[in-house]
Amino acid sequence: MPVCPRVRRGNRVRWNPPARKRIHFGRPRIVKPPTVYDVAERAGVSIATVSRVLRSPDRVRPDTAARVEAAVRELGYVPSGAARGLAERRTGVLGLYLPGFDAIEDLTEIELPETGGTDIVTDLGKTADDHIADLYFDEVVRGAELEAWRRGFALMVAVGRGSKSLQTFTDMAGRVDGLIVLARAVPDAVLKPLAARIPVVVLSSRGDYEEFDRVSVSNREGMAALTDHVLTRTDGALVYLGGPEESPDARDRRRGVRDALEKHGRAEDMRWISDTFTRETGRRVGRELAELADAGGELPGAVLCGNDQMALGVLDEFAAAGIEVPGRVLVSGFDGIPAAALSSPRLSTVRQPIEDLGRAAIALLDERFQEPAGEPRGVRLPVSVLLRESTEPAR
Repeated sequence: MPVCPRVRRGNRVRWNPPARKRIHFGRPRIVKPPTVYDVAERAGVSIATVSRVLRSPDRVRPDTAARVEAAVRELGYVPSGAARGLAERRTGVLGLYLPGFDAIEDLTEIELPETGGTDIVTDLGKTADDHIADLYFDEVVRGAELEAWRRGFALMVAVGRGSKSLQTFTDMAGRVDGLIVLARAVPDAVLKPLAARIPVVVLSSRGDYEEFDRVSVSNREGMAALTDHVLTRTDGALVYLGGPEESPDARDRRRGVRDALEKHGRAEDMRWISDTFTRETGRRVGRELAELADAGGELPGAVLCGNDQMALGVLDEFAAAGIEVPGRVLVSGFDGIPAAALSSPRLSTVRQPIEDLGRAAIALLDERFQEPAGEPRGVRLPVSVLLRESTEPAR
């Protein structure tokens, strides 16, 4: 043991024990973050010099820049994005706002267990998880994230659901420099005034939202080409399962189907259904068709769907009912999501460059920052028709 030093106070002697090292357990103590003033003091420079080093180190003498950079490392200083935004009137953040198409009603309170565990689940002959690699918006978000990162922006993503969707949108709009919105996700009465304040890009079909910068794909031409091919494979009646009437993409795809029907003189052969762009919608319609056939009715020659998730839902129910695709009925989709290549049979579809939608929207926002007063610009991306086993019966 170390010997404690003695201290004489008058006629008394006191023993001063060594200070004990304090050991901290549990959560780390949160300390006040260093400021730009702390960095300037440590480096012996002004705060203006610190700012120049952080932004344009090549404009500062190397020895000065080295001192400032050393002080930043030693103190663990991180520049304040909020403070920088106030100075520049920019946040460096772009927003992507999407509607809540995917069901939220089944969500329950999440459990936060303190211990782990293992469940053994027999998963034989069941349908695929809806959320495995089949969501259109996953690819849009990925493309936007990649392009935002490449151009030096951060991306904020929000999904509007239920009665609070408009509040979610307005909250996001107040925190970003520019915004990407899916067509019809926000009322025009809200979107137009916002576009006078910050740049807005709309993901929409051509012919809509011409007062905004916008990105679209060749919906009508792609769906017409796929429908044209399906009509050469069957003489039976047809069902078209499309998206909601107010969706510009759904309208354009429906027009493409009509173009092909008129070309073949078969406009009367189609039954039209409009509903939400979800896998559950496809399951419901597929189940109705299967029950009709089981009751002695006839299956259509083909079910054309306005997106892949709908088509995958139809395939789910046909498989459960023992209806062979493409042996008894053809099925097609639109979008080209990864799950369409993993279904059984693989799904014929129109592949749109979903990731590039997100990237192109970010690029248009960046261009608008450089030229705020320019005319609105529209970008239309090409599509590819993928012919797979779901529409190719053996001959």
